[in-house]
Amino acid sequence: MSKKDSLIKGTIILTVAALVARFLGLFQRIPLVYLLGNEGMASYTIAFNLYSTLLIIATAGVPTALSKMISEKMAVGHYQDARKIYRASLWFAVIAGIVMAVMLYILAPFYAEDISRDPHAVLATQAIAPALLLFPLIAIMRGYFQGRQRMMPNGISQVVEQILRLVVGVLLAYLLLNVSLEWGIAGASLGGVAGGVAALAVMIYYTVKIREEDKEELPSIAVQRSDGSISYTKEAGLSDPGITLSYGSILRDLLSLSIPIVIFSMTVTLIYNIDSSTVIPFLTRFTDTPYQEAKELLGILGGQAQSLAGLPIVLAVALSQSIMPIISAAYSQGKMDVVANQTAKVLQLSIISGLPMVLLICTGSRPIDGFIFLFGGSEIGNQFAPSIIALMTASVMFQIIMQTSGAVLMGMGKMPELVQIVAIGIGTKMVSSIMLVKYLGIYGIIAGSALCFVIMSYLNLRVLHKEVKFRIMLKRRWVGLAFSTIIIVAVGMMLEIVTDTYLHLTPWVRFNYGLNAVIICGAVMALYPIMLMVTRVVTWNDVPSFPAPLQKLIHKAARILKRS
Repeated sequence: MSKKDSLIKGTIILTVAALVARFLGLFQRIPLVYLLGNEGMASYTIAFNLYSTLLIIATAGVPTALSKMISEKMAVGHYQDARKIYRASLWFAVIAGIVMAVMLYILAPFYAEDISRDPHAVLATQAIAPALLLFPLIAIMRGYFQGRQRMMPNGISQVVEQILRLVVGVLLAYLLLNVSLEWGIAGASLGGVAGGVAALAVMIYYTVKIREEDKEELPSIAVQRSDGSISYTKEAGLSDPGITLSYGSILRDLLSLSIPIVIFSMTVTLIYNIDSSTVIPFLTRFTDTPYQEAKELLGILGGQAQSLAGLPIVLAVALSQSIMPIISAAYSQGKMDVVANQTAKVLQLSIISGLPMVLLICTGSRPIDGFIFLFGGSEIGNQFAPSIIALMTASVMFQIIMQTSGAVLMGMGKMPELVQIVAIGIGTKMVSSIMLVKYLGIYGIIAGSALCFVIMSYLNLRVLHKEVKFRIMLKRRWVGLAFSTIIIVAVGMMLEIVTDTYLHLTPWVRFNYGLNAVIICGAVMALYPIMLMVTRVVTWNDVPSFPAPLQKLIHKAARILKRS
């Protein structure tokens, strides 16, 4: 298999695995909302978002940095250096995991009670702490296999992790609810630990397997024993000069490569963590919202809105992962025309691919949430959940632009600029949330996140324009896209009002919501490609560059237009 074929195969494996794992993670929330309710999901959200932030600090960027260091050493036959890098990284992972796990466990009462103002989140936060012992090790192993161009172990471990997280988390939540709600929430958190154990088992299996393969594939070296006999070892290649790196230099290189990636990677997770830490104290302090209502609103935000709003971003994440090596190679070779073309193409594609899901969820937020979550089973959920979901999902469009443009800047090596932009974005989030929550309540906190994504998107694009001249779309296409969006939103809202008012065909409420959701979503998905073609936002020359599902939709829309 050629290097190009291997790269393509590896990219496909990682992309598919990431998509499957993401969907499994999103759909884990559905049974948990039924079991724990909005109040229980508030406590779970506080624990999970804090854990996710610490996990990114401990692991994010390390697999990428490690894979780069390993692949460089393996390419020139320095096998012993590659192994020492791996060993040093494993020790780093063990230490980082212990520090983060102990920190999370000890600080859980202070964080949950004094910062987030939710004592029920203490046990859930402590329950998930052991997972931090496992995932730094898993991240190092994934980076090692990526450096060896073995993507299958990484993909399988991600999927297995999410399956065990879902099954064990839901099962333990169900069983421990018999003790108390607090223990049920802790049971849901323990699903993360089970997922970590399963993922680590998969990685250990493949580690043993690759060692056996190395013994067969690496060239032998003759070694004379003390008794004069000759034995052969396969510990290194013939060109291996031996160990030339110190542990200190390995860790310096690893951290210098990974820290900037960590800072950018944690942006969205950190924003979610800020929300879960501030919703209850901000609403109870700056508004007249009662404590129980504030807690339910946090449960809606974390348990329902974040789950649904995470769907439109899936393709943008996959596009970002695939574009980074292309941009990096072209930029390092000075091929600025390729950089400009690829930048414009990936941004245009991420916007056009993400927008239909955003429109679908925004216009159909009430029946979708009613069918999937039944509003968390409360009147507050019925009143607030649809609007919270719609507003948060609308802000995802700017998150898509922010993440895609940030990936391009990463490929160009503009890490200092990205770090500054992240700092500005987080500062904007904090200030705007405090200012807006006084007037808009929970919607002010969501608007603060949206403003953060808008500012970061603008700054990312500004830095990009300084480096390379490109246009995402012509002005005519922007006007057409805006007009199409207005028409689709108007049709979707009209259908939502009509179906919610008149369409109640059965005595089963959830079935009625599901039917209404199908009607609204079907209309939006059918109308979107038709409007893009009518307004010439998309022409036939653009279609081949789109993902296969979007191509099929556009072809079907074209056939409908011809028949009419």
